[in-house]
Amino acid sequence: MSVHIFRKEITFQPDSSRVIARFHYSGDERSKQLIVLILNLSEKQQQQELSNVFRKYAKRHRSIIKIFERHFQRLSAVLNVMEIDPHSLHTDQKLLIGAYFTMEYSIEAAAFFNPSIVEDPDQSRTGPGEKRVILSFRATGEGHISSIVFRSAVIDENNLIVVEQPGRMLNAPEHVRNHVYKKKSFLAKLGEMQNFENAAYPVIQQKLTETFTYEELKRYVEETKKQIEIDAQSHVFLREIMWLASSHYEMDFSLDTDISERVIFPIADTEKRGIEDARFVKFANDKNELVYYATYTAYDGTSILPKLLMTKDFYHFKVLPIHGEIAQNKGMALFPRKINGRYAMLCRIDGVNNYIAFSDNISIWREAMMIQSPKYPWEFVQIGNCGSPLETEAGWLVLTHGVGPMREYVLGASLFELDNPQKEIGRLEQPLLVPNRKEREGYVPNVVYSCGALIHNDTLIIPYAVSDYASTYATVDLKELLAALTQNVATQ
Repeated sequence: MSVHIFRKEITFQPDSSRVIARFHYSGDERSKQLIVLILNLSEKQQQQELSNVFRKYAKRHRSIIKIFERHFQRLSAVLNVMEIDPHSLHTDQKLLIGAYFTMEYSIEAAAFFNPSIVEDPDQSRTGPGEKRVILSFRATGEGHISSIVFRSAVIDENNLIVVEQPGRMLNAPEHVRNHVYKKKSFLAKLGEMQNFENAAYPVIQQKLTETFTYEELKRYVEETKKQIEIDAQSHVFLREIMWLASSHYEMDFSLDTDISERVIFPIADTEKRGIEDARFVKFANDKNELVYYATYTAYDGTSILPKLLMTKDFYHFKVLPIHGEIAQNKGMALFPRKINGRYAMLCRIDGVNNYIAFSDNISIWREAMMIQSPKYPWEFVQIGNCGSPLETEAGWLVLTHGVGPMREYVLGASLFELDNPQKEIGRLEQPLLVPNRKEREGYVPNVVYSCGALIHNDTLIIPYAVSDYASTYATVDLKELLAALTQNVATQ
């Protein structure tokens, strides 16, 4: 039984004019030379240069003075080495130095793709049959560095997505708070990840103070590397220490920003080459409070690591680690509620098959069981999820992606039992969505992909990326889809 899918005309395109002002650092020595050159300018020249910067860039960024102040403050270690007291500099000097250590970055110049969709926590001022939603995207700019961005929209009674005009003043988080760690609890969490049977552990244990920051831990690790001969076990141990530490931080966005202006840009060392494919889900916790989680992939240029983003209002975000034996590979997707009292997660630990995992702790995932393997020709290369499962009366609806010949990515759908999601009820024999002639051309040809869908008015709303360049969406009648999934299992 084939399922009708209706593509919509809206397209989310990359826009190179959307820029953020990010910190620009070229190493300690070059930074020292640059600061000397700036301070050697006469007072009049400094004022002229600063005025020139304001004239060119003040209208492109909200509170650019605050940006320059923040970037100047990040130079405290260099200024300390140079024996320059920041209090001895006047305001214009600080701002000019901050400007020289700032660059514009076009966050979505290269691609705008891999969307997910969730219900907005604010449903006021919506009409009958309407729902306000938040779309998230993976935006990619220079150097293929990825960040997470958002759009606000309303799905109307006819299942058309009406996107609000995005704001122009993009903002990175106004405040980023690194975690302050307690030695006892930090070592306990580390022990959940691996054992302490290596040469580095006793050295680090002795160095750790009762409380410490990320920067202090970084120094302890570097000292340990110089103090002992690092074997393979010690190398893994020290790397896990830094990963665990860098995976705890919080972000606050200014209340006067529109959601389309908030950019979650890589912050931690483990994310420096990008944060990818956030799968947002509205989660009902044990207190019946709504929390939004997003699993995403952090990339440091060598390794990929899964992490967890948490928010209640899309202004304040917490970043948490995902660790344990199965915390690997891409594509972890959290169920929207606990099942039989435990968190549940879809994952693909071997890069080929679909798995499910259960845990009492949302950050620790130990074991997984395979629930799907490639079955049809269009998924022979690999199968994976396209976002968190959707709860229906018939079962958990899971959008999947399959990879077939010529590395063509297509979307499929499967159904799993509500109380026993290890058991597959049905799977579409044919793809739900295949790249058409228009969609197959792009940065990565022949790919359609999604990070999450939503049910509205008995219709499945599927935002999806086309060839890793732009995004669009399609709709499917939910009853027709569920009928096809349950019919297939009856005939198998």
